[in-house]
Amino acid sequence: MADSAIAPVPISSATPAVAPLPVRAILPWAAFFGILALVLLYFVGTEQGSFAVFSGEGVHEWVHDGRHLLGFPCH
Repeated sequence: MADSAIAPVPISSATPAVAPLPVRAILPWAAFFGILALVLLYFVGTEQGSFAVFSGEGVHEWVHDGRHLLGFPCH
């Protein structure tokens, strides 16, 4: 009476192996984000200084708190 026509499926705890991403796939994104980080660091750290790209105080006011957070003097 307790016999069934469907056999139980064993539960496997093994996960399939995931191949690591090749360096050629990561390198363009790493270069992009590295350049983006350098541009942001420029605007936070040195904009409105001796190498200012934009005139006025607009960029300085936008990044003022970030400048203090990263330890750049601005006063």
